[in-house]
Amino acid sequence: MSDTAGVVEHLFRHSAGQITATLARSLGPARLDLAEEAVADAIEQALRTWPHHGVPDNARGWLFRAARNRAIDLLRREDSLRAKLPLLLEELEKPAGADDELTMMVLCCHPDLPVPAQVALTLKTVGGLGVHEIAAALLDKPATVAQRLVRAKRWLAGSAQPFALPAPVESRVASVLAVLYLLFNEGYQASSGEEAIRGELCGEAIRLARLVLADRRTDTPRARALLALMLLQASRLPARVDADGDLLLLPEQDRSRWNHAMIAEGTRLFAAACTGPELSAYHVEAAIALSHITPDTDWPRIVGLYDQLLTLRPSPVGRLNRAIALAMADGPAAGIAELERLRDEPRLAAYPLLPAALGALWLLADHPANAAHYYREALALPGSEPQHRFLRRRLSTCEPRPAP
Repeated sequence: MSDTAGVVEHLFRHSAGQITATLARSLGPARLDLAEEAVADAIEQALRTWPHHGVPDNARGWLFRAARNRAIDLLRREDSLRAKLPLLLEELEKPAGADDELTMMVLCCHPDLPVPAQVALTLKTVGGLGVHEIAAALLDKPATVAQRLVRAKRWLAGSAQPFALPAPVESRVASVLAVLYLLFNEGYQASSGEEAIRGELCGEAIRLARLVLADRRTDTPRARALLALMLLQASRLPARVDADGDLLLLPEQDRSRWNHAMIAEGTRLFAAACTGPELSAYHVEAAIALSHITPDTDWPRIVGLYDQLLTLRPSPVGRLNRAIALAMADGPAAGIAELERLRDEPRLAAYPLLPAALGALWLLADHPANAAHYYREALALPGSEPQHRFLRRRLSTCEPRPAP
């Protein structure tokens, strides 16, 4: 049963967005709720039947057919759609289109929607994230995210938007990339659950970013820079956790386990992204990721890159990362001073990496009592179970050992 549930979870992460987009193309964006309900029911049906009958050879095709059939059942129950049912059934028989997911992403990022609503709707519809996962990725409250989703779907239902790429589409690319960036980050460092990393989310973000590059209208330098960043970061995933699933910091990682093919592709893409005048935050972050790949890390250069990043995209998390780099360049006291300035930042109030970083720097400064205080504070905040194990392990190094 657990193996089957894992297969269904994998397929959901990799197929739900595709199936939802194809159904939304057939039914129209106004019926997005119906498409999502049909996909959810298909997933539930798989969880009920596959443990007893086995996973089908073409599991993805099975899910699509189950979702399509469920959509037809739901349509037949609506009096207002009965006259249109023959045309809708004909549409539902059409195979998935190569551009369906890209169109769905662009549609979710319509400029008439507030940016936070664009992000939440795309992460939910195409990325398959739940409300709590989206809230963690946005450093927001689940109730706020849920309200945004309701309003965004209500707007979509009433706007009569066609399911097609607009012309020009270039103006929507930045919003699509911002969503894929958040989707990748939620996989790279899971905010909750039993796993420290969620490779399937990283893989899904990379797959969707490739879709963006595959269309010449959306293949932009910043899109290439984002995919380069994802590949460079994902190359380290095999070494980010130990055999028990616990987090390993960069100096602790076995570099022989890094995916060097990903590093090579990311490096090539980064070079291709730098052929024009455009400089985006993704360019700078990719440059930082490249700097971490070399054995002798140039920390002063990384501090300078974070300064560039904060100019292009100011954020409290960016300031936190800069403070850590500053500590590595100029000593822990410099980093601690910067981190203390972030203590009043509202968006970091429930962000466990802030007190965890303070704990690490106080330990580096040889003040274990201070470090222990901050590690306990980090442990009191929400986080994944591997994050908590990591923090407890660090806390144990701060506490004095009893005399023999």
